[in-house]
Amino acid sequence: MPIKSLVINPGSTSTKIGVFADETLLFEETLRHSTEELADFSSVADQKDFRKDIILHLFKEKDFDPASLDMIVGRGGLLKPIESGTYIICDKLIADLKKHERGEHASNLGALIAKEIADIHGIPAYIVDPVVVDELLPEARLSGVPDIPRVSIFHALNQKAIAKRYARETGHAYAELNLIVVHLGGGVSVGAHQKGKVIDVYNALDGDGSFSPERACGVPSGGLVRMCYSGKYTETEMLRKIIGGGGFNAYLGTNNMSTVEDKVAAGDAEWTLIWNAFILQLSKDIGSMACVLGGKVDQILMTGGIARSKPLTDELTRRCDWIAPVTLYPGEDELLALVQGALRVVRGEEEVRRY
Repeated sequence: MPIKSLVINPGSTSTKIGVFADETLLFEETLRHSTEELADFSSVADQKDFRKDIILHLFKEKDFDPASLDMIVGRGGLLKPIESGTYIICDKLIADLKKHERGEHASNLGALIAKEIADIHGIPAYIVDPVVVDELLPEARLSGVPDIPRVSIFHALNQKAIAKRYARETGHAYAELNLIVVHLGGGVSVGAHQKGKVIDVYNALDGDGSFSPERACGVPSGGLVRMCYSGKYTETEMLRKIIGGGGFNAYLGTNNMSTVEDKVAAGDAEWTLIWNAFILQLSKDIGSMACVLGGKVDQILMTGGIARSKPLTDELTRRCDWIAPVTLYPGEDELLALVQGALRVVRGEEEVRRY
């Protein structure tokens, strides 16, 4: 009998769900939440019951019985640094997400909702490769300021899934390969995958590396300090400049890369300058990760929603394919990646991890 799974992937203004039989998608929905609806909640964690009830209401509309499920998989959130893998959702994991000491993010809701629905039906609930997967080399943690270590926060789920997919498609084991994986989305991350471990990666949330449609990331530190103490901005306003209001949003007032691409194609000089700066910074990130891997790179993999842009990937390929061949995996099938991670545990291909 196929294993039936519910997968829950919360975003800032939507909750994506999918129901699978093994790896076959039976149905999926993107449940959108208006700004007005979410404004009633003082924190992300407070949205749990609201989002859970919408999922359960959808099941009634579809005449789907959640008692038929064998397991539930939720998107992992901002937990303590952990190793890559599939984790059973336990009380300690839930308690850490509720305290949100490492930050609030919609992805925190994935495990909270999954655990509550799973407990109703007496089935297991899992998370897979949350953004805090940490396999950094010890020397990769040093920033130059002892009080501010470099941390591993990146698109671990998609990066790991794409790396394993490439390995499988080419007849290799992931643990045999050296790969540079470039995730291109609202945030971007570039990781050095050495023999199955991400030994260095640019912090995709509020750290370093290329700017993105919504994030500033690596900005001149002296200028940032002076701006913080200028008296013009609050802490919240400064964080907004880095996360959410940075990058393309800051320069051009949009995070819609299709709009940017159209403006560049039409010859707009200002938009072209920002576009070229984005490509330049990404190229530098890829080149630096090639050095982390000692120049021994089997393949460069580009994935994420922006990887659908042919002008962008063509130019990145032109700049970087001297390092290694480039393979494109446009988009990000996170629902499938989540269910595949849980299935590997259920099928005995991997050991379940404990938080």
